[in-house]
Order: sequence, then structure tokens, then C-alpha cells
Amino acid sequence: MPKKLLLLPPLSVSSTFRALRARPAAFPTMNAARTGYRVFSANSTAACTELAKRITERLGAELGKSVVYQETNGETRVEIKESVRGQDIFIIQTIPRDVNTAVMELLIMAYALKTACARNIIGVIPYFPYSKQSKMRKRGSIVCKLLASMLAKAGLTHIITMDLHQKEIQGFFSFPVDNLRASPFLLQYIQEEIPNYRNAVIVAKSPDAAKRAQSYAERLRLGLAVIHGEAQCTELDMDDGRHSPPMVKNATVHPGLELPLMMAKEKPPITVVGDVGGRIAIIVDDIIDDVESFVAAAEILKERGAYKIYVMATHGILSADAPRLIEESSIDEVVVTNTVPHEVQKLQCPKIKTVDISLILSEAIRRIHNGESMAYLFRNITVDD
Repeated sequence: MPKKLLLLPPLSVSSTFRALRARPAAFPTMNAARTGYRVFSANSTAACTELAKRITERLGAELGKSVVYQETNGETRVEIKESVRGQDIFIIQTIPRDVNTAVMELLIMAYALKTACARNIIGVIPYFPYSKQSKMRKRGSIVCKLLASMLAKAGLTHIITMDLHQKEIQGFFSFPVDNLRASPFLLQYIQEEIPNYRNAVIVAKSPDAAKRAQSYAERLRLGLAVIHGEAQCTELDMDDGRHSPPMVKNATVHPGLELPLMMAKEKPPITVVGDVGGRIAIIVDDIIDDVESFVAAAEILKERGAYKIYVMATHGILSADAPRLIEESSIDEVVVTNTVPHEVQKLQCPKIKTVDISLILSEAIRRIHNGESMAYLFRNITVDD
């Protein structure tokens, strides 16, 4: 019979994370064969296995034996080197810059484990790829829905992820999805690592991010500011194809069909709603990818009198020239979690700091395997976090 691990004491959310952080050995060391579960890493690159190693260290288990590599013709090959029959299998997959290769590695490993008679296959995907393509754009497709279907077909039965770009993405899946939050860790960083944070104001760089910023501001008892104006280009402003078919000159209109004319959008001049003069500005978001909008927001806040500027987000993708742009900008510090590997970017830009979230992922794995409630990890978490 599988042996259950020790239960955590009933603490508050903040005290729970502090207690677990102070007691890295809270998870008893165990033999994975006796407990009936395995943890595998689906990455073929060493940089991407760092998070998997941290999680297994906290669980007191060893990383499953497997080989993931690319053939000379570019094909992905996965070989499972131990028996997984009747086991709960957790596949940890962090997403590097080569997103499509990472997706194929995950799909092939899940299918290999399915054919090897694993009991349950749970994907631990801290940053879910293609999450920005979750809405119809022009004549495109909802790629996130396609990926959800592919994962189900490959054999996954459950997913653990963190801060989905749109929370409605959970509805794309035909199996359970646990969307964990990084906000407790980022809030703790603000309280412990930002000097004089009581003189700070939480900033949303666009109206779309206002709910998340408001949630942070209410928890920290700080003020709120929102940047609004023509410098912002949000997803909501993109054409969604509902004006098609395209207009044709001299097109005949059905007599009596007179639709009201829709006025074109026109953004007001750039404004900052809220007082940031003489304050520390903390911009919060879920993803930092192309940093031009963050750099522009920092310049505006600097002009309005903010004397120090932080940017905080869950997923630090930091594509292209992001490290250089951050280094040359008015941003003082960028704080992200290790859901996405970014060690190379940190070497290029010392302003980038990392918050470790392996603690909550390892606890989620433990609870799912033991059949315990996940509600404990969502205490005091709101929809807007």
C-alpha cells in the first residue's frame, strides 16, 4: 500500500509559505517505488531540468530515469528507462525558447508513459505555452484549445500549471486543471526585499491589468495607479475578423437593412490615473515577453515623479533583446519566478531577479498523489490574483 506523507499544519497562506520555505526537509525522504509515483523531466536541455531537480529535492524523491533527445533529422525521441506500471507519473516540463520542441517532448513522453501502463499521467507545466492564442484573431485559430486536445489525446489525465494568461483556458481541457498562483511569493518578495515598500504604489501598465494590480494593492494596503492612453496596444484592440467579408465598393445592401454606424476607437493622450510622485512604482503583470511596453511605462512613471521602478511578473520569457532593453531603461529591477528558465538573460542583465516557486509545485504534487484537497493552496486567493 502507498504510504501517505505527513500533512501540513493548518496555517494561514503567508505563514504556510514561510514555514515551508524555512523547513525544506518537511517532506520525508522516501523510496519512489514504495510510494507509487514517479517524477520525470521531459526536457532534453540541462538548463530546463533545474526546476525539476528542485521539486524532487523537496519531495525527497529521485528524478525518473528517462532519455529525451533530438535525432539528427530533428525528430524527438523519448525512452523510459524504468517500470511505471500502475504508478502516478508527474511530468515536469518547463518551456524554453524552442517552444515547439518542448511541446513535442511532452506529448511523446506522455504517450510513452501511457503505453507503458502508467495509472495516471499528470503534467506539471508551470508556464502553459500558446496561452496568448486563446482567442480568435482575424482568420486564425484558437491554438491553445488545439494544444489542450493534443495533450488529452497523448494520455495526460491532469495538469498543474501556474497563472494562466486567461483563466478561461481551463475550460479547454476535458480533465482537471489546477491553476496555481505565484502572487503569495511575489507579495512576500515585495514585503521582504523592497526597502520602504510602504511608500510604494502598485501600477497597471494598461487597463487590462488593473484587476491584478488592484488585488496586489489591496493585499499590501497600498495605492493603485493605472496607465491609460494611446501608447498602449492591448489584445482587445486587435481585429477579430468579425468585420469580414471585407467591404466591396458599390456593394449592394439589402433594402431596409440599416445597421447603426460604429464609431472608430480613438485612444486619449497618455495619462497616469493615480499619484506616483515621490513614490516607488511597482508594475505587476503575468508575463514579461517583449519588454517595450514595460520600458515605455517606466519612462512615463519616471516623468510623473516615481523615484524607483520595479516590474514583477510570474513568467519571465524575456525574448529577443529584452535583457539589453531592461538594462538601458529606467527600470530598477525585474522580478520573475522560475517557471521559465532565464539564467542566460540574468547573466546579460543583473537587474533580473528570480523567485523560486518549486515549493508550491512540490506541495501540489504531494497532495494530488495522496488524494488530499488542493483548496489549502488557494486559501485567500481571489479570481483576480
